[in-house]
Amino acid sequence: MTASASTASASARPASAPKPAALLAWYDRHRRRLPWRAEAGHRADPYHVFLSEIMLQQTTVKAVGPYFGTFLARWPTVADLAAAPLEQVLSAWAGLGYYARARNLHACAKAVVDRHGGQFPDDEAALLDLPGIGPYTAAAIAAIAFDRKASPVDGNIERVVSRLYAVDEPLPKGKVRIKALAAALTPARRPGDFAQAMMDLGATICTPRSPACPLCPWMEPCTARAEGDPARYPVKAPKTAKPARAGIAFLAVRADGAVLMRTRPDKGLLAKMTEVPSTPWGAAPANPESHAPLPATWRNLPGSVEHVFTHFALTLAVRRADLPLRTPAPDGHRWVRPDDFDREALPSLMRKVLAHGRAD
Repeated sequence: MTASASTASASARPASAPKPAALLAWYDRHRRRLPWRAEAGHRADPYHVFLSEIMLQQTTVKAVGPYFGTFLARWPTVADLAAAPLEQVLSAWAGLGYYARARNLHACAKAVVDRHGGQFPDDEAALLDLPGIGPYTAAAIAAIAFDRKASPVDGNIERVVSRLYAVDEPLPKGKVRIKALAAALTPARRPGDFAQAMMDLGATICTPRSPACPLCPWMEPCTARAEGDPARYPVKAPKTAKPARAGIAFLAVRADGAVLMRTRPDKGLLAKMTEVPSTPWGAAPANPESHAPLPATWRNLPGSVEHVFTHFALTLAVRRADLPLRTPAPDGHRWVRPDDFDREALPSLMRKVLAHGRAD
């Protein structure tokens, strides 16, 4: 930040401090109704909070709603989820992305049952000791489910706090200061409602673009609003291009429409998910046919399948072979009929491959 910008920021800083009571009063009037949120005056179910917070990581509220309902219908309690086979959990999660979350969800449920008799612990330290629960999720469960004085900081809260205090330090480095500022704001009374109020403020008023500042209960003490450019915050470091990887998927289709599939290894990207066989993902292999699951006449399908993971972008060419009804599945593979696709733990990438093959 230049010296002139620093001076401008300092001169724009309001004299008043944001008051938690003002935000809580706004929340009491405008709180969102969400499937996992308890009604006003009622304590939230820790299992509901846990399930929703894991699902909401890197995912929108709109996308999570149907999955949350499906999971609760199949596994109403954490003990039910812990007793379910992991394959069923992965299948129910398919399409929601970031599949390590589903494995962590299941491992955590089992730990809650094994270590705590099916009851979630009510403090951050014990929650952090559970598999798959990091600082944000531990703070969210402690605050929302048990009304502990904890400060979860999600993307919405990060945006609100960075604007309140005009945090110039680019993310992710600025997260440390934002977390400390959020903790200092959190009141001892109603910390769970306060956390959810911050989330709602960021989701509905203090939005990434064109925030509705005149409707905000913290308009007066907001430094970014006083500066006249709230959308500038949070400041983000320049994005770097994702590395590109490529591969070839082998779509073997039997005469009855069944597709040859297999389960990915227990560890690594998309662990234990169902996939269409493919070459390794990286540079183009010298002899791609050596990775085909069985000998056949493979033909190239026009176009390709594009998919972006967290750390790289993938382009898959698709080769298809049409095979007789009685073709046996090679070791480690299985034939899956279209009617059974939804029972498989098919990630979005593989659903794209199947759709690409059907469009041929």
